[in-house]
Amino acid sequence: KLLAICGLGWAADAMEVLLVSFAMPSMSAEWGLKPAQTALLATAIFLGMIVGALFWGRLADKVGRRICFVLTIALYSVFGGLSALSPSFGAFLVLRFLTGIGVGGALPVDYGMYSEYLPPENRGKRLVYLESFWALGTLLAAGLAWLIIPNFGWRWLFAASAIPAFLLIWVRRGVPESPRYLFVRGKSAEARAVLERVARENGTMMPEGELALAGSAAPSRARDLLAPSLRRTTLLLWLVWFMISIGYYGAFTWLPSFFRAKGFALPAVYPNAFIMALAQIPGYFSAALLVEKWGRRRTLGAYLIASGVFAWLFALASTPIEVVGTGVLLSFFALGAWGALYAYTPEAYPTSILTSGLGSASAWTRVAVAFASAIGALFA
Repeated sequence: KLLAICGLGWAADAMEVLLVSFAMPSMSAEWGLKPAQTALLATAIFLGMIVGALFWGRLADKVGRRICFVLTIALYSVFGGLSALSPSFGAFLVLRFLTGIGVGGALPVDYGMYSEYLPPENRGKRLVYLESFWALGTLLAAGLAWLIIPNFGWRWLFAASAIPAFLLIWVRRGVPESPRYLFVRGKSAEARAVLERVARENGTMMPEGELALAGSAAPSRARDLLAPSLRRTTLLLWLVWFMISIGYYGAFTWLPSFFRAKGFALPAVYPNAFIMALAQIPGYFSAALLVEKWGRRRTLGAYLIASGVFAWLFALASTPIEVVGTGVLLSFFALGAWGALYAYTPEAYPTSILTSGLGSASAWTRVAVAFASAIGALFA
């Protein structure tokens, strides 16, 4: 149940993040935007996500996962839906920034909540399964853009995308607090009550005896992400998250514009983007298999190298077959790398600063996207 609830939220996150890339040509034509303004369309939500990742990640470590689990999706469903009513370019940027604050918080909070419910056995594979819902959201965004924009315009695309998030608000209210978080906070009776509920729903019984924590509960402050014991891990993760984000979002944020620059007619842009999104699914599931067979780091390294190679070939491709073929392979390996990275990162931090660690890494992703969007505007 938790995989489905978190995963559908993850898919809704992906839709919100990628919608602008599909709507960009129509919005640019309607408002008569210059390249620099077009770049802001894609960048606004990511600037909000920087704030959201840092704020909500730390808040979830302070006040609990559950309240942030509900509030983040409520925030971005409201402002994401209101984006469809934007009367002007400036109003749209403000609404997308506010949407980004919710989306930026939902990503680390959802991942933190889910990872803390998982047993060590096959945890990496299960975390990649959660990340694979991003591909579902990408497919939905591409498919809806293909169906809606040519017939009804970009506003209906943003309105339709807000519906799943609205529905998930009520579903998430029934998810209990992370028992691991409760135990770390000294609320062992509440933690046991949650575990007993989980046991009943899975048709088993709670073992007798006192609860104990697998792993360390300290450190407990956000600044301890850079403590001597964690500094090297944190800095390396920040670097990897930053670099993979430039590659992925640099390609996918500007994907429709890239296809147009390569000579694709506008009607052909959306089905080809859909095909690239479809390749993400086997990329995730292959990574889910390999993180348990090869290990997290080896899988991550292999997929990063392969995605870098195909990103280079994708940029150099000239014929339609070359563009789509290299794009499919880029999509496959880039999203497999994301899956391995999301499997590795939560296991690098103790519970007390888990969502702070995820949030800080996620914030570097948003910085990278803002950078990639600015570079993309120079070539638009």
